Amino acid sequence: MEIKKLEKLSSNPTLNWGFNGYETEKIFAVSTIEIGNSFEFNLREKNQYYKKIGETTSDDISELNTIIEQGNSFGVFENDELIGWAICDFREWNNSLFIENILIDEKFRGQNIGKLLIKNINRKARELQCRLVELETQNTNYPAIQFYQKAGFAITGINTKLYKDSSETALFMSFEVLI
Repeated sequence: MEIKKLEKLSSNPTLNWGFNGYETEKIFAVSTIEIGNSFEFNLREKNQYYKKIGETTSDDISELNTIIEQGNSFGVFENDELIGWAICDFREWNNSLFIENILIDEKFRGQNIGKLLIKNINRKARELQCRLVELETQNTNYPAIQFYQKAGFAITGINTKLYKDSSETALFMSFEVLI
């Protein structure tokens, strides 16, 4: 297995990667209290089954290719076949590296590939002299939140209106890059 700079995608490899989404028995419930000009958000673990099925369309591949062209994304290859990626957008305006998408072929999940990708992202962020690495996920994606927290990310923001599905809240997570 080899991790290297991801080049422009000529096709959609995710069509052969199996389940694209997540399934969990636990989520983070988000509650909001508004008092005058103050907001208070509360996150608590809640036992609740949730399944989300994703699909990577040709439009998605086109959008991801725009980000890949920056040269800050990584592919995971097994025998020269792409089996996963971390697509990262360098955001000069706030000097950050934003993880737009991490996806690994279902057959290869649970093999610490995600950890290796995070290490590569951290190295790239230091090279770019970024002040932080950030990402966005859903409160319902408990497995991803747990993974990112173990990798050193903290929840740094919430958007309750980002998604059409009212049961999902956007959680923004980041870690500071130590140069």
